Amino acid sequence: MKSLNNLSYRIVAIGGEGIGPEVVQASLKVLQQVAKLEGFTLQVDYGWLGATALEQFGSYFPQATAELCNGSDGIVFGAVTQGGLLELRKHYDFFCNLRPIRIINSLVHKSSLRPEKVQGLDILIIRELVSGIYFGPAGRSFDEKGAYGYHTMLYYDEEIRRIARQALQKAQQRRGLLSVAHKENALPHLPWTRLVQEEALQFPGVVVEPMLVDNLAMQMVLNPQRFDVILAGNLFGDILSDIGGALVGSLGLLGSASLNADGLGLYEAIHGTAPDIAGLGIANPLGTLEACVLMLQQWGEVRAAQRIITAKKRVLAKGYRTADLAPQGAEILINTEKLIDLLLEELSSKQHSEFKELYESIK
Repeated sequence: MKSLNNLSYRIVAIGGEGIGPEVVQASLKVLQQVAKLEGFTLQVDYGWLGATALEQFGSYFPQATAELCNGSDGIVFGAVTQGGLLELRKHYDFFCNLRPIRIINSLVHKSSLRPEKVQGLDILIIRELVSGIYFGPAGRSFDEKGAYGYHTMLYYDEEIRRIARQALQKAQQRRGLLSVAHKENALPHLPWTRLVQEEALQFPGVVVEPMLVDNLAMQMVLNPQRFDVILAGNLFGDILSDIGGALVGSLGLLGSASLNADGLGLYEAIHGTAPDIAGLGIANPLGTLEACVLMLQQWGEVRAAQRIITAKKRVLAKGYRTADLAPQGAEILINTEKLIDLLLEELSSKQHSEFKELYESIK
């Protein structure tokens, strides 16, 4: 809720399972600090999703969580193994999933590619999130050949058109190139190319580049710097965005924002629950924190978002690394708690006390 004199935001934090609660709690500490620095308040309510929700409420996506999310300014989410997340996305029609893939200068050597291949890398994957094969008719059945399973990749033309408009708008605001992932040689009844090109008539400055998804995946490895905005359906976008983890050094660095037509967003890292390290205190919270940056930008709190970006870059430039970033040489292995402490120190440092003046001078 916003007042005239003091901005106040209410978010719902849903830790979920595995490392989800750890990375969400860690990110909230940083969010609260930048809220103080920027003069707005942040109210946090806690919701449930996934196995923990099933155990407590008998449902993967309980009504209690929906009631909390209603009227909120954003949802910060951790991870679940199965159950609840698709229902949450569909319930709020979070159809537009933004997945930025940006290299951090001090981590170029962590990429699976040579540094010169990823220097300056800045890709935005836009994934349609509430339709396609994850939501089409599915099930198990039996015929004369035996038992079988099926999932249906179903897209209404308008579902493709509306995500195309979002992608074209983003491309227009960036470098003007939209690459469209499709598989029309095998799936001719899903005309992504034609529908996106028709919508592109309203965006004359944007070049639309249709590309078979298998070739697109190969080009992301061969020459990732050529891409600007990539538009993909639910399944293809899920797979392509994970290539981003290899490009920047770790899935733990990547966040996402899932938005509906009203601007409400679900903010989460793109990684999963990582049960093998859950509870050890070594998870990388930067993906979830990156998602929180996207939330701040969505609110218009651009300076608060930039504070976090700057603090993150400074900490990483000093050589601090979580386990997923495979510290080598003079790099310093740290756990989740230490990373957050370092970020908070950076936010409170003299350099950040001068941040406002610098930001205003370049704005």
